[in-house]
Amino acid sequence: MGTILFNEIVFGPIRSRRLGSSLGVNLLPRFGKWCSFDCIYCECGWNKDGKKDTTLPTKEEVYQALDSRLHQLKEEGTPVDTITFSGNGEPTMHPAFPDIISFTLELRDKLYPSAKVSVLTNATQLGKPQVREALQKIDNPILKIDSPIEWMVQAINIPDKSYSLERTIENIKLFNSNFILQTMFLKGVEQGIEIDCTNPEHVEKWRNLVRELSPREVMMYTIDRETPAKELRKVTVEEMEAIAAPLKEEGFNIQIRG
Repeated sequence: MGTILFNEIVFGPIRSRRLGSSLGVNLLPRFGKWCSFDCIYCECGWNKDGKKDTTLPTKEEVYQALDSRLHQLKEEGTPVDTITFSGNGEPTMHPAFPDIISFTLELRDKLYPSAKVSVLTNATQLGKPQVREALQKIDNPILKIDSPIEWMVQAINIPDKSYSLERTIENIKLFNSNFILQTMFLKGVEQGIEIDCTNPEHVEKWRNLVRELSPREVMMYTIDRETPAKELRKVTVEEMEAIAAPLKEEGFNIQIRG
């Protein structure tokens, strides 16, 4: 499959469906993948295929790359709406993640004060106080829960053995609603398991999870690129709108990307 790996520490800005002009930061190996999930839809491919490179950038290398690129973009007059940590896996797994967030905020305040700092995270590291506190400092902690049903989490995200959906939900509650909930909606079959995020049980439990967590914003999205699992299908915008409708009526801020 045509996997997409980010071969630079800092890349873009790129036009993001959800975040506008986004300057990406990859804290993971430049030519490999490192993640606590092995999502069946991940554009970076399967974890087992991403072990060619296991070298993480040092925090000094991240600082130099980000400082240099922000200065260059400012001189060029290039707009940056957000500095976004994503890359080839789970960014919060980097051992220096809290320090990197601290200097990123300093560089942002100095060079692009109107830009947001965003982190796309699967929320597996929220049990570490330093990681959670770092995420609580930024503008957009975008926390993933793809399903409120344990077996569907296992089927869609293939988390490592330490993962607990219940514990993750409790850790997210510590953000006191000041976060963005991100959920992937898809359909298909993988390893003989039928997955349908539009089925009534999943939809009702997902709505109840949104009500329980009360995020300041919800991002609903679906497959946009080639996936490592071959029998997956998009969920339509219309289907997601129908799922979101009761929550929108209750006042939840929900963004939908097809």
